[in-house]
Amino acid sequence: MWPIVTTGPDRPRAEVCETHTAVLFFAGDRVHKLKKPVDLGFLDYTTVPARRTACEREVELNRRFSPDVYLGLGELREPGARDPEPLVVMRRMPAERRLSRLVREGADVDDVLRVVARQLAAWHARAPRGPEVDAQGTRDALLSRWEDSFRQVRELAGDGGLPDEVPGVERLVRRYLAGRAPLFATRIAQGRVVDGHGDLLAEDVFCLDDGPRLLDCLEFDDRLRHVDGLDDAAFLAMDLEQLGAPEAAAWFLARYGEFSGDPAPSSLRHHYVAYRAFVRAKVSLIQARQGAPGAEAAFRRLVSTTLRHLRTAAVGLTLVGGLPGSGKSTLAGALADRLGVTLLSSDRVRKELAGIPAEQSAAAGYREGIYTPEWTAKTYAALLDRARALLSAGESVVLDATWYDTARRKAAHRVAGQAGADLVALRCHVPGEVAAARLDARTCGSSDADASVADAMRAAEPPWPEAVPVDTGGSLGAAVERALAAVRPWGTAQAPVFRRPYMEPD
Repeated sequence: MWPIVTTGPDRPRAEVCETHTAVLFFAGDRVHKLKKPVDLGFLDYTTVPARRTACEREVELNRRFSPDVYLGLGELREPGARDPEPLVVMRRMPAERRLSRLVREGADVDDVLRVVARQLAAWHARAPRGPEVDAQGTRDALLSRWEDSFRQVRELAGDGGLPDEVPGVERLVRRYLAGRAPLFATRIAQGRVVDGHGDLLAEDVFCLDDGPRLLDCLEFDDRLRHVDGLDDAAFLAMDLEQLGAPEAAAWFLARYGEFSGDPAPSSLRHHYVAYRAFVRAKVSLIQARQGAPGAEAAFRRLVSTTLRHLRTAAVGLTLVGGLPGSGKSTLAGALADRLGVTLLSSDRVRKELAGIPAEQSAAAGYREGIYTPEWTAKTYAALLDRARALLSAGESVVLDATWYDTARRKAAHRVAGQAGADLVALRCHVPGEVAAARLDARTCGSSDADASVADAMRAAEPPWPEAVPVDTGGSLGAAVERALAAVRPWGTAQAPVFRRPYMEPD
């Protein structure tokens, strides 16, 4: 929204503002909102009946959130005009209490964001649901919306060109969604897809003494308002980040997760923030074509935000391998902690399958006991089955195993490909005498291999050329940084951390 005319002293008595779809007249304690007679592809307000329907829907839908603000429908009549122009009549909100303004001024907005998160979660808990709503929560429906936005942005950009990041955005979106159909099916089964707000921006949140007012929900297409509740909340998180408050964005999403009891994976949170950033980028491009100052720069900034969140959202399968004593388990654990992802260990899975406590010794000779080829095949099959389920649910995984066998490495690649996950292989190594000293110093743990087993494996170790070598002979911190550079080749900087909210046990 940008002002065209302003009159009056510090607090103007009258003002006219414009968005890409409407013109708003501020006078006294009222706001009168006219729909523009535009056809933007995703909405068509070129006829008076269409604009009237849009005004009626705006009043009806927004009264769900702020009934005391949306007063009703009005009309603007001109001499000689056959049909009066419909408009929305609203109670004027104090501009100095806009959430966007408070954020820009550096005010502490944690309390108001907590209340907004609670209000939004409360609405989502009672919001309309049903087959028509659920249909918009599928993986394919979300992909269709992305593809529509890609097409619209390309058409709007025309010969002006697109930012270099757009092809990367398209690739990452398609890859993430390709392997995540089970995640979205689970979200629908959990009742997470609702008739929400659809357009929650900080400039449309007013922080009043008796509680915040949420304005301007999406009215022109019900399908775009039928969204995952997390998607609905992600719009405001994205906007807070654009206002230079990434910590507030993370705080808000965490509070929403608590109030809604939503255990969504971090990857989904980042994907939805990316989606909302790209939607906003499209709007900025429309505004740029309408002559809005600064809109072109906002478009490019939002595309960059989209790419950053999609990179952070990418689901990954990281193989951490190496011979006994190479430090692979230590590195795998530290890397999983640093990334905030799930760690699966072949040593622990093997003993679980055998019904043996993880810390109990099951030491045996090379290829004996629970380390026969049959037991090893069973262990890796279970390891990859668990990884497959986690990846399809949007969780990244670190797999700690020797990855000694070429066939099992290929199996891991197949699992990653089927799940639309990025696979990175890391091979830990140290000089033989260092590995032997580590094995001799072991007192307990889930691994049973000793120096004789390590020597036998080393004698027949096949090459692993695609793995990134990681020297674990130095500090653990240095090894982790080397591993991170392989897992995140664009750098370790990422979008704000949207961690799973803490849930009290039942």
